[in-house]
Amino acid sequence: KTISCLPRSFEYSQKNVVLVPAAALGVGGVLLYWLRSGRKMKTIDMGDGWWGSGERPLKGKEDESIRPFKIETSDKEIEDLHRRLDQFRFTPHVEGAAFHYGFNSSYLQKVVTYWRNQFDWRKQVEVLNKYPHFHTTIEGIDIHFIHVKPSYVPHGRAVQPLLMVHGWPGSFYEFYKIIPLLTEPARHGLNEGDVVFEVICPSIPGYGFSEAPHQKGFDSIAAARIFHKLMNRLGFKEYYLQGGDWGSRITTNMAQMLPQSVKGLHLNVVFIGKQGLGRLICIMLGAYLPWLVGLSREDARRFYPFVQKNIYDVLRESGYLHIQATKPDTAGCGLNDSPVGLAAYILEKFSTWTDKSFLHKDDGGLESKYSLDELLTNVMIYWVTSSIVSSMRFYKENFSKDPDLTAHTRVGVYVPTGIAAFPQEILHTPPVWVKDVYKNVISYSYMPRGGHFAAFEEPKLLAQDIMQFVRKVEQL
Repeated sequence: KTISCLPRSFEYSQKNVVLVPAAALGVGGVLLYWLRSGRKMKTIDMGDGWWGSGERPLKGKEDESIRPFKIETSDKEIEDLHRRLDQFRFTPHVEGAAFHYGFNSSYLQKVVTYWRNQFDWRKQVEVLNKYPHFHTTIEGIDIHFIHVKPSYVPHGRAVQPLLMVHGWPGSFYEFYKIIPLLTEPARHGLNEGDVVFEVICPSIPGYGFSEAPHQKGFDSIAAARIFHKLMNRLGFKEYYLQGGDWGSRITTNMAQMLPQSVKGLHLNVVFIGKQGLGRLICIMLGAYLPWLVGLSREDARRFYPFVQKNIYDVLRESGYLHIQATKPDTAGCGLNDSPVGLAAYILEKFSTWTDKSFLHKDDGGLESKYSLDELLTNVMIYWVTSSIVSSMRFYKENFSKDPDLTAHTRVGVYVPTGIAAFPQEILHTPPVWVKDVYKNVISYSYMPRGGHFAAFEEPKLLAQDIMQFVRKVEQL
């Protein structure tokens, strides 16, 4: 019986020799086509927009000129500020409040006294003007940006264009300490001489010196498109992107929109709001067997106790978000009228988002990481431009279209991606979760210290991580 079966099985195996590779080739071809077409299809549509006042003009091209811009001030502006600061109405805080109730009013009194009597806005305007500023009109509104080129480039070395995007309640000024490290690394003791950048830092429309959108609906997709147009207008075909806070979402959208233009994407915060049973099981198991669900020991340390760090702490820090995502103009109009109110609202974030333990300090730990001049300069950018309301509206425009901010995570990011995970960031996103959306993570760094405002607080650490990431990409 066994012998009689041999010819048949031999014949069968010969057929297999032909059929199996053919089938594999067929399935492989279909899979490759599906993957490729899927990757082609899964980009965010660039679209178009108009954010100027009234209807979009039917005739005539937009003025594409790039115009030098200088920040200026006046006696009138400073006198108005001083008059308002002089009228500050003090509210006593409860004993032992520290920063648990928000900005401590006794420390606020100290900040206001410094602002009124020692802070020199004219001098800070000179500091702000040390880098070249520009305006250009895109989609009907004036876009402000600074563009800093290296003063010296060694022969044969390529200069990498890098677009850096801020968030709320920050500004382009957050990048002032990191810019020289990126444009002239050798002069600042960074042995990354083979990577040199020219840095472009725009203001998000509605923030600082970028005009506010006059129409409803300006979200991160619109900002991403405008910044691609800006880079294109500056003559760049390919460039690197870097972002934190809203800048992280905007630059992610840019990578999803035109991946062929983005050489690499570097983020210092990742927001992935994916829900579901799998994620819940991962969270529960991770507390006891982190390795089983792909969490490192460091992930577990930053992540647990889960309810404390990811629910209670986040709820405590996100009251502003609910206001801004629903009715930003109500609170915003009050802040736009009161410099003291504006400072309290903005600077409270620079306390607890820098280090969660600063909640327990009477001064919010603010001066342990920043100077009052630095902090008040950022506040002044909002004050002199009357941009607090329009900056807050950005939340409403994004959340009203995408309430849990997960729509963009349905489109994969295939460009090389680097993540710098700072330990005091509001939320920790472990690498295993990052890869749900960012499909080509080539570096993930657990940073030794620092919080939400990485470029402002730890410029050297962030600069080193950006350089290491870009060097990896250039070697691919």
